[in-house]
Amino acid sequence: MNRPGLIFTTFAGLVAASAAKACKIALLLMIDVSSSIDPGEYRFQIDGMADALRDPVIAEILVRDQVALSVVQWSGIGEAEVSLEWQRMLTPAAVVSFANRARAIPRRWQRSRTAVGDAIAFGAEQFGPVSDCTRRVMDVSGDGASNVGFDTATMRREIQAMGIEINGLAIDRIGRSVTEFYRRFMITQGGFVMTATGYSDYPRAISAKLFRELVKPAS
Repeated sequence: MNRPGLIFTTFAGLVAASAAKACKIALLLMIDVSSSIDPGEYRFQIDGMADALRDPVIAEILVRDQVALSVVQWSGIGEAEVSLEWQRMLTPAAVVSFANRARAIPRRWQRSRTAVGDAIAFGAEQFGPVSDCTRRVMDVSGDGASNVGFDTATMRREIQAMGIEINGLAIDRIGRSVTEFYRRFMITQGGFVMTATGYSDYPRAISAKLFRELVKPAS
């Protein structure tokens, strides 16, 4: 083979390898820090998230699919911020590092209301740096329905039109009121809600939710 042909073949191989390893999902993990959540319940959320990311099965998939992760805290009107910027899970060490940093996130707000519509509107604005990922997903966890701010269903329709998926992790202490609110007003078409029956059930629920999003996404 002549040299130009060799160069072309090598370049084509690199492009193919890169395409095969392209980011399959950008996953924005959004945690509720409104006033209904006490310090212990906040720890259940961030520790549960960190432990789920380090689960061997989930961690392997994160690296295999070069998943991009970011974390947002949200509460009332104008109270949403990025706690961890986007990071691509390119190696097992990257997953461990991200999980450890997630576990150490300081709580941003303490005594605020619950603005789910505002939170998902903020989340939808964060996907610019990961526009190359095949899927863009917001993973919203919380323990209450909106009591202030933008209409959640209206925001959901606008976000769905942008091609962004929204799934929910509803923390229900009694009954399924938060689950039903998320199901009726927040999740996008084809999305799903996972229910945690109280905060002690949160670690199980978020692991199951991440597995479903990464391995068995809703069709």
